[in-house]
Order: sequence, then structure tokens, then C-alpha cells
Amino acid sequence: MNTIWNNLKEAAINSFNALGLAWWVEIITQNPRCTYYFGPFLNADEAKLAIKGYIEDLETEGAQGIQVNVKRCKPNDLTIADDLGERLDRKVKPAFSGQM
Repeated sequence: MNTIWNNLKEAAINSFNALGLAWWVEIITQNPRCTYYFGPFLNADEAKLAIKGYIEDLETEGAQGIQVNVKRCKPNDLTIADDLGERLDRKVKPAFSGQM
């Protein structure tokens, strides 16, 4: 039953994301100057639950000046490195695939 639920949830997330209605966690760091997008999520509550893990990972990597927003959007790039003028693409993973 869990597999069926996960498949339905993934389909819903993909549909919401295609329409720009999915929720994303946007994290902006001052050092390095980067913007990261994590998601997509089906709702804001699921996105908020994942924030702690993303912040811990970035702090472990030495990021400083971290600002977090949860919003509906459809980012073109998942990582924008302002310091380097680069746009890096990560593979999108649904929220329920262990990103927490």
C-alpha cells in the first residue's frame, strides 16, 4: 500500500510542479553567495519539515548568512552560484525520497 501511495504522491508532486504550484525551499547564503532550491513538495508543511536537514548540510559545508524561504515557484536552476556567475543543475528528487 505504501508503494501505491508513494506513486500517487509523486504523480501529484510532478503535476503541481509542472503547473508551478509545487512548494520549494529557497535557501540563500551570503558566504558563498548562492541560492539553492530544494523540492518540489506537495505542500508548505512538508517543505518546512525538510528545512533543518538542508541547513545542517550547508552549515557542515561552511555556508554562512543563511536565509530560508518556503514558496510556490518553478525554479529554472536549482543552484545559482552568484560568486562564480554559474548556474548549476542538480537532479530533482521528490520530497518523499529521503531528502529529509
